[in-house]
Amino acid sequence: MVKILEMGYCCRRRSKMERSNASDNMVSHIVAAQQEGIRTVRSCNSCDFSSDPDVCICLVTWNMNGQVSYEDLAELVGSKRKFDLLVVGLQEAPQKSISRMLQATLAETHALLGKAIMQSVQLYVFGPKDSELDTKELKVDKQSVGGLGGLIGRKKGAVAIHINFRGIRMVFISCHLSAHAHNVEERNEQCRHISHSLFTKSKHWNPYAPPAQLTVWLGDLNYRLQGIDNQPARKLIRKDLHKIAPHDETGNLDSKLCGCRC
Repeated sequence: MVKILEMGYCCRRRSKMERSNASDNMVSHIVAAQQEGIRTVRSCNSCDFSSDPDVCICLVTWNMNGQVSYEDLAELVGSKRKFDLLVVGLQEAPQKSISRMLQATLAETHALLGKAIMQSVQLYVFGPKDSELDTKELKVDKQSVGGLGGLIGRKKGAVAIHINFRGIRMVFISCHLSAHAHNVEERNEQCRHISHSLFTKSKHWNPYAPPAQLTVWLGDLNYRLQGIDNQPARKLIRKDLHKIAPHDETGNLDSKLCGCRC
C-alpha cells in the first residue's frame, strides 16, 4: 500500500495566542491520494511550542510507486502552511517533473531552495518567498547502493541536501534501501555506507567544518518490526511507542550515523 506521510515539526517564535492557535491546527497526518490502494489515516501529534524555538519544518516522505497527480501534491501541501521549510523526500518517483509540479502548488507562499535527484530517489527543500538571506551553504550529494529495477528505474541509495537556514546547519536525506525481510544486514550496511559517504567525496567537503546540528533521514527504509503481530504493534504505536524499540530491526545499527561534515 502506498502512503504519503506528512509530519510537521513546528517551532517558530510567535505570540502565546498564535502558539495556542497553531498548536490546535497543526496535526501530523497521512494524506490520501487519488491512487488505488491508498487510504487516509490521521493521528493527533500536535506541535509543541513550549520551548519557543525559531524554525518550523514540515517533513514529507512518500514512496510514489511511479504514480502522482497535481491533485495529490495540492492535497499534500494543503492551504494552511504554518511551516517555514517544507522538505519532501520521494522514492519510486515517476518520470515527471515533480519539481515543477511542487513549485506550481506552492507558488503563493514558498520557493524552491534546493533539490537533489538520483533517478527515482528525490529530495526537495522549499522555503518562504524572499528567504535568500536566511539560506546559506546549500550543498547536495548522492550515494547509490543498487541498480535499476522495474520500468521507472527504481534506484536504491540516497540523495541529501545540506543547508544553513537562519544559522542552523541541517542535513536532510531521502533514501530507498533494500526490501524483503531477509535483507536486514544489507539494509544496515547500506545505511552505514550512505551515512559515512555523503559529502565526504565532494568538492564541498571540509574536514574541519562543524557537523550538522540536525540530521533527518526520510525514505522507504524497509525496516520491520520482528516478533510482534500487526495489531499489538499498532496499539503500542498509539499508546506506548517506546515499547516498540526491542522489536525494531534498526536496533543493531551503529548508534552514531551521519555526522555529516560539509
